[in-house]
Amino acid sequence: MITGINHITLAVSDLQRSLDFYIDTLGFTGHVMWNNGAYLSIGELWLCLSYDIPCSKEDYTHIAFSVSPADYEAFTTRLVSRGVVQWKENTSEGKSFYLLDPDAHKLEIHVGDLSTRLEELQTHPYNSLVDL
Repeated sequence: MITGINHITLAVSDLQRSLDFYIDTLGFTGHVMWNNGAYLSIGELWLCLSYDIPCSKEDYTHIAFSVSPADYEAFTTRLVSRGVVQWKENTSEGKSFYLLDPDAHKLEIHVGDLSTRLEELQTHPYNSLVDL
């Protein structure tokens, strides 16, 4: 039985550039690095950066990271001041900032969680929404 996400691995074209982004810009903690990879973490998330050729990312697939409501404005202002590229404007519940990492992996900084999203759907349901 699956109990949660174990880790996420992202292919990166320039390991040092990605380390700088994830550690200095997003605030991840670095643990170890080797010639073609590194392990980082933030909260309970274990992230592996693996030197490889990243594939194109044309769809909506992305990774969303939580931030507290109190930290959202300062954090996203810092991202913008560092020249982070925004790939989408937020149109859903909660505050969100959609950004690209150096290899165009789609990321999101989000205030809220599943319970706040489900609560919002009670008053603003998606088209053809049904319970599972």
